[in-house]
Amino acid sequence: MEKDTLIMSFESSCDETSVAIIKNGKEILSNIIATQIKSHQRFGGVVPEVASRHHVEEVTKCINLALDEAKVGYEDLDAVAVTYGPGLVGSLLIGIMAAKTVAFAHNLPLIKVNHLAGHIYSANFVTELQYPFMALLVSGGHTELVLVTAPGEFHTLGDTRDDAVGEAYDKIGRVLGINYPAGKKVDQMAAIGNDTFDFPRAMVKEDNLDFSFSGLKSAFINRVHHADQIDEELNKDDLAASFQGAVLDILVNKTFKALKQHPVKQLIVAGGVSANQGLRQRLAAEMKKRNMDMELVFPPLRLCGDNAAMIGAMAQIQYDKKDFADLDLNADPSLDFDME
Repeated sequence: MEKDTLIMSFESSCDETSVAIIKNGKEILSNIIATQIKSHQRFGGVVPEVASRHHVEEVTKCINLALDEAKVGYEDLDAVAVTYGPGLVGSLLIGIMAAKTVAFAHNLPLIKVNHLAGHIYSANFVTELQYPFMALLVSGGHTELVLVTAPGEFHTLGDTRDDAVGEAYDKIGRVLGINYPAGKKVDQMAAIGNDTFDFPRAMVKEDNLDFSFSGLKSAFINRVHHADQIDEELNKDDLAASFQGAVLDILVNKTFKALKQHPVKQLIVAGGVSANQGLRQRLAAEMKKRNMDMELVFPPLRLCGDNAAMIGAMAQIQYDKKDFADLDLNADPSLDFDME
C-alpha cells in the first residue's frame, strides 16, 4: 500500500493569507484563510502595502492553525508548496519566505505553484479529472480559456486583452455604490433586474478565443455618468442585469467556440467569478440546450476564491513528477502558463 502524501501549501498572491494541509492532492485536512476584505473596503480595492503587512501578521498564525486542525506535525509532512505567481509581488514574497523557511528548517522539498493552475485544480476536490479537459478561468485578475491535455500540461487558448472579468465587476460596482468586492452583490442585483440597457458584447464575432471587458465597463460607467448629469433616474438592478447579461454572453460565446474546436468530456470553471450564480445557471442551461455529453464542474463556493487547498492540489501533481524548486525561489508577479 502506498504511503499517503501530506503537503503544506501556502497562498498569499493578493489579499488572502492561507495555509492548508492536503492529503494525496484530493483531501483537505485543513484550509485556513485569513481574509483582509474589511481592511481594503475603505479604499475600494486592494492596496498592495496594506496586503503585505497583513500577510506578515497572519502567516505564522495560519501555519499553526493549519497543523492543529489537520492534527499533524512538521514531521508528518512530505513537502511544502507555495504560490510564486502571478499576483502582487509584496504579497507573494511573504508566502514564499514562509514556505522556504518551513522547507529549510524541516528538510522538506519545496514546490513552486502557478496560482492559475491552483484555481483549475480546485476541481480535484469535486471530481476525477479526465484528460484532456477545458478550463474557463474567471477571476479578479484573469479571464482565460485553457486546454489541459495531461496532468500539469496547460495550453492557453484565449486570454483577456484588457480588464479581467472580476476587475470589471469591481469597477462598475463602485459606480453603483457597492463596497469592494462587488461581484456577489452585482450578481444578486442582476437576478432581480432586467437586461434593458444595450451594452456592447466585445469580440464575440471575432474569429479568436480572446476576451475584452474594457469597452463594456466604459459603456456602463458612461451611461451612469450621463444619467447623473441630466438627473435621469436609472434602475440599478436593471443596470446590473444588463452588465451581467453582456458578460455572460461574452463568456458563453467564447467558451462554446473553444469547446467546438477542442471537444472534451469536462468543462472546469474556476476562479473567484466561478461563484457567480448567473454564470453557473447560464452555462448549465447552454449545455443542456446543445445536448452536450459533458461534465460541468464548479469548485465548491468556499474554494472559488484564493485559498491554499487549491495550491496543494496542484502541488501533488508536481510532487509526483519530482518537480521541486530551489531555495532561491523568487516571486513572478506576471506569471502565465506560457511563461513557465
